[in-house]
Amino acid sequence: MTLDGPADWSFSEDVMTRFVGLGWNVTRVADANDLDMLGRAYNTFLKTTDRPTLIVVDSHIGYGSPNKQDSSDSHGEPLGEAEVKLVKKNYGWPEDAKFLVPEGVYDHFKNGIGKRGAEARTAWNAKFDEYRKQNPQLADQLQRIQNFQLPDGWDKDLPSFPADAKGMATRESSGKVLNALAKNIPWLLGGSADLAHSNKTNLTFEGAGDFYANEYRGRNLHFGVREHGMGAAVNGLSVSRLRAYSATFFNFSDYMRPAMRLAALMETPSIFIFTHDSIGLGEDGPTHQPIEQLAAFRAMPNMIVLRPGDANEVLEAYKVILQLRHSPATLVLTRQALPTFDRTKFGPASGVAKGAYILTDAANGKPDVILMASGSEVQLCMAAYEKLKAEGVNARVVSMPSWELFEKQDAAYRESVFPSSITARVSVEMAATTGWERYVGPKGKAIGMHSFGASAPLKDLLKKFGFLPENVVAAVKEVLGK
Repeated sequence: MTLDGPADWSFSEDVMTRFVGLGWNVTRVADANDLDMLGRAYNTFLKTTDRPTLIVVDSHIGYGSPNKQDSSDSHGEPLGEAEVKLVKKNYGWPEDAKFLVPEGVYDHFKNGIGKRGAEARTAWNAKFDEYRKQNPQLADQLQRIQNFQLPDGWDKDLPSFPADAKGMATRESSGKVLNALAKNIPWLLGGSADLAHSNKTNLTFEGAGDFYANEYRGRNLHFGVREHGMGAAVNGLSVSRLRAYSATFFNFSDYMRPAMRLAALMETPSIFIFTHDSIGLGEDGPTHQPIEQLAAFRAMPNMIVLRPGDANEVLEAYKVILQLRHSPATLVLTRQALPTFDRTKFGPASGVAKGAYILTDAANGKPDVILMASGSEVQLCMAAYEKLKAEGVNARVVSMPSWELFEKQDAAYRESVFPSSITARVSVEMAATTGWERYVGPKGKAIGMHSFGASAPLKDLLKKFGFLPENVVAAVKEVLGK
């Protein structure tokens, strides 16, 4: 039965056979009221320890009111006052009593579940204390895992990325940082939806190994082409307190959205890594080029989105992500190489922790215009900054990898980055411009995508869609009224 009518109107799949094919233990109870049969089914479940059990129970849908014929209205409704009185009468309870807990219920729970629970907890604590004496290091790790705490030295020996005009793709620097972190954090594990070599999420250090269906050892998980299942599995691992990550192309996040939304709802620190983050994919074409995904995840409550602008921002983004305890993170990375900024000349990448920071400022500290961007477009703002400087225009460039982190900062810091007195502002992002109006204001301009992408070499796409330094300069002159 479905809300609209019998299930066979729209569904012909043999669910039991599907679960048998998936390796489950499947049993059926033909009558929901047959308590003996239900008991046998539950005992079968208790005895089956090597695989999950599905118990299929045949029953009939009951509706709240006999006067309602429309199942879409009555499904899930409470019984109603009249029916509640009839139920109480049937049990011999006072018909007008509200929130009645019959005599003996509290004692029943206290002497049943309560007693068993207290005994089980006491026994577990004693067992764990004994384990701690025999295995102090492993016991410490287990305790840290259970509390979402990191091991001492979790951020040691992390890679550093010197200034480099050619640079590297942020997916490349991500792979280097991820391997260093996983080496320090034994319970950091994960994998990709059949794209590990492209996402650069393979853990390659000695001892990392692979986790297979019949070999429970390695830390590289092979999820196969099943993005939603991957997201759900990572949530399950995170709920069990392991630090787990998934990876795929950013456009395929559409398949994962339900699992990602659940992570945000559950407040579990799942790590969602995405590469191939823009029209920068070039010939892969519009089917693979994300446009609206950034705006969608930024709109998701409790989802921390980070789109780093160079290798050192990637490093700082991971530091933020690994310290999250109650929020999932979406890390968005490029396929194309990005220059690594010279941090002796520009703002430190540690500004990532605040969501947005001043990468470079006007020489006199008094900018006429603010340029802002995330990810690969930060370099575009930097190129425009140099052109403007040559023309005598004082500009500030703000790298803005995470709106969510920026909004958590106090008003004084936000004002220091975006002074309210400076209304000439331009944002640049190869994605939907939705949301940027919050930062560019009514007198600013948001350069972004207003259509799907196209299939062509990257240079041609940048020209076609206007992601060139001269276009940013033109936008600055427009907002300055020049």
